[in-house]
Amino acid sequence: MTSSIAFPEVLSSPSSSNSLFLTSQSNHDVFLSFRGEDTRNNFTVHLYHALIRKGINTYKDDKELKKGEEISPELLKVIEESKISIVIFSENYASSTWCLDELLKILECKESKQQKVLAVYYKVEPSTVRHQKESFEAAFAKHEEKFDDAKVQRWKTALNQTARLCGFHLKINE
Repeated sequence: MTSSIAFPEVLSSPSSSNSLFLTSQSNHDVFLSFRGEDTRNNFTVHLYHALIRKGINTYKDDKELKKGEEISPELLKVIEESKISIVIFSENYASSTWCLDELLKILECKESKQQKVLAVYYKVEPSTVRHQKESFEAAFAKHEEKFDDAKVQRWKTALNQTARLCGFHLKINE
């Protein structure tokens, strides 16, 4: 069984008349933000290959991160230079401080560089992300024990803001 992913107009091929891909000098058209343990070997890899097949230069971080590692300057640069960020929200997205820090950078670039941001809800409800319920609530309870209130609040605000953007809700039955 093969599946096809439909792309919104903003993700049309760079060879199309879409000026989004023709005006920027970035190295990547799309940056994928995702929780590796949830989606790396299923949805994210399929999305990545579908974008590549469409001629869209896509960045997918393949490193397995060690607990406590900070985002590298190189990864921050990739986010800055991308034209579009696709944030793939999944059950354990908020448990990763790396993902949350990526999200802060993505929103910073949305404001300062007019970068486009699309949200994908993979096996999670948009309202769960927006209001930090269920696994998101549990993740933040742990973060509140380790991090200062200001940092945790920035992450919560970023999730709320991103969950209000245009996105795709994938309901997948297992």
